[in-house]
Amino acid sequence: MKVFTSLLVFQKLPSRKGRDKYSIQCLECFGKNLYIGTREGVVEYLTVNSVSGEKSLAVREVGNRQMGRSGAIGQLTAIPVLNHLLVLWDGSVTVLNMFSLEPIPALKKIQNVSLFYVNESVVQTQSVSVELFVASTKRKTVSIYKVCVDRWECVRQVALPQEPVALTVHETCLCVATCDRYFLHDYESQTTLDLFPHNLGKQSIIANKCGKGEFLLNGPGCLGMFVMKNGTSQLPPVQWPEGVVGAAVYFPYVLTLQNHTVHIYSILDQQLKQTVPIGSAKSLISTEASVFVVAEKEIYQLSPVPMEDQIHELVSRERVDEALTLLDRVQDLLPKESYKDLHKNVICTSGMIKFYREAFVDAKELFIKGELDPREIISLYPAMFAMSDDFTPQTTAVSNAKDLWSLSRHDWPTFRQYLSFLDEFLREVRPTTQGQICSEEIDSALFKLYLEQGEYGKLDQFVSSQNNCNLQICVPDLEKHKRFFTLGLLYQGQGQHFNAIQTWVKIVEDQSNEPSHISVFQHIVNTLSHLEHKPIIWKFVDWVFQRDQEAGILIFTKRHGRDRNTFAPEEVLTVLANYPVATTLYLEYLVNDLNSKEEKHHTLLITAYVKKILQSTKGAANNYTSEDEIRHKLQKLLWQSSVYSAGAIYDQIMSSFLHVEKAILLGKSSKHKKALQILVNDEKDQQAAESYCWRTSAGQDRKFTQRIFLILLQIYLESTQHVIAAVDLLNKNAFAFDVVSVLRVLPSSWSLQLVLRFLCESLRGTVHDKRMRGLEMSLAKVENLRNKHAWMEATHEEIKVDRGCICHSCQKPLTGPQFLRRPTGELTHIYCHAGESSH
Repeated sequence: MKVFTSLLVFQKLPSRKGRDKYSIQCLECFGKNLYIGTREGVVEYLTVNSVSGEKSLAVREVGNRQMGRSGAIGQLTAIPVLNHLLVLWDGSVTVLNMFSLEPIPALKKIQNVSLFYVNESVVQTQSVSVELFVASTKRKTVSIYKVCVDRWECVRQVALPQEPVALTVHETCLCVATCDRYFLHDYESQTTLDLFPHNLGKQSIIANKCGKGEFLLNGPGCLGMFVMKNGTSQLPPVQWPEGVVGAAVYFPYVLTLQNHTVHIYSILDQQLKQTVPIGSAKSLISTEASVFVVAEKEIYQLSPVPMEDQIHELVSRERVDEALTLLDRVQDLLPKESYKDLHKNVICTSGMIKFYREAFVDAKELFIKGELDPREIISLYPAMFAMSDDFTPQTTAVSNAKDLWSLSRHDWPTFRQYLSFLDEFLREVRPTTQGQICSEEIDSALFKLYLEQGEYGKLDQFVSSQNNCNLQICVPDLEKHKRFFTLGLLYQGQGQHFNAIQTWVKIVEDQSNEPSHISVFQHIVNTLSHLEHKPIIWKFVDWVFQRDQEAGILIFTKRHGRDRNTFAPEEVLTVLANYPVATTLYLEYLVNDLNSKEEKHHTLLITAYVKKILQSTKGAANNYTSEDEIRHKLQKLLWQSSVYSAGAIYDQIMSSFLHVEKAILLGKSSKHKKALQILVNDEKDQQAAESYCWRTSAGQDRKFTQRIFLILLQIYLESTQHVIAAVDLLNKNAFAFDVVSVLRVLPSSWSLQLVLRFLCESLRGTVHDKRMRGLEMSLAKVENLRNKHAWMEATHEEIKVDRGCICHSCQKPLTGPQFLRRPTGELTHIYCHAGESSH
């Protein structure tokens, strides 16, 4: 895989005069400025500019400076913030101006230096400065210099266990390589942490800074070790070849130099990604934009392939896991939108590979995670409808793709699994934002899928809910399959209620053999009961009532919550005027369920009951309920309701056989004697008369009860035919009579034997009442004493009485233990207090 491109930046042409001794020893780069240190002690200053439209660079030599007659340049480091260029030559560090290459007179050479390192962080105090770490050739120390524009000074000496061969620094932590080991040293805490030993030659010792607080070291066993400043490692080591003489990090890659070849490894998976052969290569210099390779007479630039291109290349090779790992680690290096698009592409391509491997669960998760346009999947299936013109497939082709059309013809079991996947995927993606973008295509695809597979239960459930199916496609298909009930559901799911009901009405009228287990007529009623659009309801309500009034009334009575206010009761009653059964049911709904208190509703319901009963006696057909049940409802309503017009109802039934109802109505007008006379003489129902007394006196005082029962007794005594009924009334309801009043009205001809049981029961009841009243009084006294005791306990305190205590009223001594204490605290004799109270 190609992750870097190589470009020749600089090449020193051979000299025509004698032996060519030119050799590049070191390199420094800052922006477009290149500084070359040669073996002859020359510092060369070049500028590099890209040539528009060409894959080459324009290099211009700005100047050079001869440091001395002999001796190679050992190290170059630019300090842009100070415009300084530090040069290590002949064992000393010299400071040149970055642009003129003139020495800075104020900054004298630092002698006896083997290597140095400039800390990248700039110190902002009164003047700008940087830290320079210098390793001495004669002592096992590192000197720390504070470098300013026109001066530098040694601010600290750090003693080391051994002479450093390589050095890099992060903050106060020095990463040091010696001839036989690596260690970390914190010069603030004076702590040293040994890392690991080595047996490398001097050229193979590597200690480079590769991140914030992280170092790259050439460890034992040809391992590139990533070590944090605390001695731990957060990245696995990279296994590189033996004989590595240079390394540089350009995230997410680490480049090594060995045997005139640059090996490029991924830090993420530690695998070799690319090799770049470069003859006579010596060292690697990493910058923010690229990596420079220093050869004997040439300088090459390794520029990274754009990360987007690298990821696209991995995706095209179906190395999606590797692409996803790379993408996640370089997220911060990419623009937000670019990262988002790349991430979707990688995820969806991975999903496609899983899809054709029949790993459907993983594929579905990846498609949803990658926000794949559902039309990409729909378009893969045969016999699906044509997509809209604005859609063009964008998914990356994968090598394991299958022809689903061929699969549907030659391997139906496998193709059914693909159909099941389509069902699950579209259902899950349907409510998402991605699904809402192409809701018509998704819903139409699900419709087609269920219809063609004969899954009519799923189809009915799907189309009856809100959907965006394409009617131009779906309606002809349903008509072709004769699924007219489902066609109505489809209209209903799209809010076309009139068309839905009209379709179902046609089914009922044609009595077609609709393949549905649901009663179509009942479904029409249910649909109308949930509608709020009055014109549609009025359009079909007569049609419904003409077929079934009991079912049709549910249109108005089955509503819930706010829907109950859709119709005013008077509005409904007007419509139901020609449908007596429906009218009665609706009035029952108003009175019993909605607890209507309007006199009109109660009166109309009672009138409806009366008409139904009277009609049934004339032999009229009765499809609603039995006469006895209606009379029971009528009597219950007459007893319980208090808002109907009793007079108007009585006028309707006055000449009828509804004697019990007449009595109830007379009782409502307090005409109890007349009511009881009707029950006794006309209805001839002694039990009804007795029940009337008990029901009328319910909730009244005892005198009212005694009066009502006395009236009934007197009616019985008016006729000799009712003597037995009178005796039974007295014996069964002794407690409901006043004994004295009964004895006054009883005929003198009655024997004691007839009323003996009544008298015994009455006396027993009287004694019982008296005893109960006495018991209640005693219990009340006990409760009163208990409360007084509790009060005394709560207010109890000791009172000391001696011969010196005198009565507050008579001023005489208290001679006994009996006395009274006033709330104000004064003590008095009991008789004195009694005398005061009487006055």
